[in-house]
Amino acid sequence: MNSAARGTARKMTTRLSAPVSYSLPLGDTQVPLNPLLGTHVRLQFSGQINCVHCGRNTAKSFNQGYCYPCFMKLAQCDSCIIHPEKCHFDQGTCREPEWGEQFCMQDHIVYLANSSGVKVGITRATQIPTRWIDQGAVQALAIMRVRTRLQSGTLEMLFKQHVDDKTNWRDMLKGGDHLTDLHADSARLREACRVDIDELKQRFGFHAISELTGIDPVLIDYPILAYPEKINSFNFDSDPLVEGTLQGIKGQYLIFDTGVINMRRYAGYNLELLN
Repeated sequence: MNSAARGTARKMTTRLSAPVSYSLPLGDTQVPLNPLLGTHVRLQFSGQINCVHCGRNTAKSFNQGYCYPCFMKLAQCDSCIIHPEKCHFDQGTCREPEWGEQFCMQDHIVYLANSSGVKVGITRATQIPTRWIDQGAVQALAIMRVRTRLQSGTLEMLFKQHVDDKTNWRDMLKGGDHLTDLHADSARLREACRVDIDELKQRFGFHAISELTGIDPVLIDYPILAYPEKINSFNFDSDPLVEGTLQGIKGQYLIFDTGVINMRRYAGYNLELLN
């Protein structure tokens, strides 16, 4: 086998095409993955982990690639990133106000996505369709546009009383995707939450929350030769070698005939890819 690249891994980069085009960043190299489908691929972990922010060696990765000091001090690692309805920027307690201004105080999209079923989610407007691809969605529809992350999180909290807000990754990787009418799902959700939506418009200002209409759902096709019959998840922390015939890529998962691995989880790990 030949070494295609080695270096510190980052989450796979994507481009919306038919099917989605994937590359794996290893150090300064972007390894195209679609051409490797159907071939034997080996990923070897060297045992070295480098923080994706500061680059220092770390014995353990936190929050998908950070060393502990960065995990504790960076705004992008704060709990409000997972729970945007708890954004505290306007209280003056953001860990990094400049970062918050750039990433949280900008337009966000509230959307419905069909991955392991219909779910509600949020993302920065600039992260569409990347966010949907990373979740393995086969359909996605933007339904609301707001001005801040806090507003998007507040709407998500409202909507998830009526629809899931999590992706079941095992179901997502099993395939058998069934398309749904996201327009009808959106209409039902808005109707169920109409009074609360109007109250939020009064709270944040009428122009802060826009309901999106006349948009077609985005359909996403993934490069998959075969779905796994049984899902076995690889873990570099317990076994430094992952290998097998690459059968597909969906979300941030590589699907081998021997198991699956979530590459986003191992950002910062020093890997060598051989083919």
